[in-house]
Amino acid sequence: MTRFQRMYAFAAALAFAAKNAAGAFKIGTPSGLGVGTTGGAGGKVVYPTSNAELIAYLNDIRPFVVVLNRAFDFRGTQGTTTEIGCRPIGTRKCMEQNNGFKGQDVILQRGGMSNTGGCTNGTEVMVTYDNAGIQRLLVRDNKTIRGIGKNGVLIGKGLTLQNNIIVQNIHITELNPHLVWGGDAIYMEGSSGGTIPNRKVWLDHVKVSRIGRQMVVTGKAGVAGMTITNSEFDGNTGFSMSCNGHHTWTFLFYGKKHGHHHAQQLLVHMVNNYWGKNTGHSIDVGLNGYILAEGNHFDNTALTLAIGKEEGALYAFDRTVGADLCPRYLGRPCAENVLVRSSHLKSRNGRLALEAMKAYPNIVDYMSKTTRPVHARDLAKMRDQTTGNFGVGKLD
Repeated sequence: MTRFQRMYAFAAALAFAAKNAAGAFKIGTPSGLGVGTTGGAGGKVVYPTSNAELIAYLNDIRPFVVVLNRAFDFRGTQGTTTEIGCRPIGTRKCMEQNNGFKGQDVILQRGGMSNTGGCTNGTEVMVTYDNAGIQRLLVRDNKTIRGIGKNGVLIGKGLTLQNNIIVQNIHITELNPHLVWGGDAIYMEGSSGGTIPNRKVWLDHVKVSRIGRQMVVTGKAGVAGMTITNSEFDGNTGFSMSCNGHHTWTFLFYGKKHGHHHAQQLLVHMVNNYWGKNTGHSIDVGLNGYILAEGNHFDNTALTLAIGKEEGALYAFDRTVGADLCPRYLGRPCAENVLVRSSHLKSRNGRLALEAMKAYPNIVDYMSKTTRPVHARDLAKMRDQTTGNFGVGKLD
């Protein structure tokens, strides 16, 4: 299991060349662990004009390229619910501070307060939420969702993805941001009751903002091959557990199970990402999690890696310690991470992380544009290069 917390933005710059069958816009192909994802390629290109049409296309068993050239607002379409919820101690303290930020109350899960995450030392309070935000759109196998310009926006509803899915150039926003458990933006449950992992997912030029829970989350079945590129996960919010306008949890990834009796394992190649204005921690790697972090830019990040435990494995290139490990394990150099006004990103069980990467040719064969030391004079240029292509509106 791996968590990425209070992430301001995520971007990985890649090139795209392939044309969609319609000829009017490009979709391209992913690299990395999601290589081979084709989405709705070969299917009909459709332009939904209503919420009902969008639901029907995404839920269809046939392959489609679903083009969003307008906003689809689901708020209020399924009514609202008012019920007893939880006000955690952090939210009560936030109200006492009266610092201009608002905390989050919590929607109770099955089992009540004692079984609801985020309800630490909670007291009862009435909460109201939009039902659409916690009931995601189902995206069946072999679909591409493609936004045009900045017009492709899903308001008030997230997505549940099945297999071979491309989501490109869309913005998901306004999922009950005032409430913990108010809605996930992108969720992958797996099949057969969450026991078989999703296969082949590519998220590209996606933006997520103002949601109640996770921006991208997998069920415990995990995902067998996912690439996230050129995307922006905007943590600015009016409601936060930390009472500072920063969204709390961004990603929650579980690994797929290996073998009949083996434990779940999660492998992440984290490359060319940008974290900024993070008052919490950026990475929290759990048991049987393996991360190779290279070429990332951390700016004003309090904790690059969560402290207090030694689970999992992460390798981050360090010129002073183990500089020869990448050539030894991968046959290539690893790119240096850049840290500006941020804590040191120290490897944890780094050899184990590199050993796990050896089995994946897309990681072994990856070549950074540069592995030279980064000088202070180059920091601004590097940041602009890293972040200049992420988010919506960068594609035709």
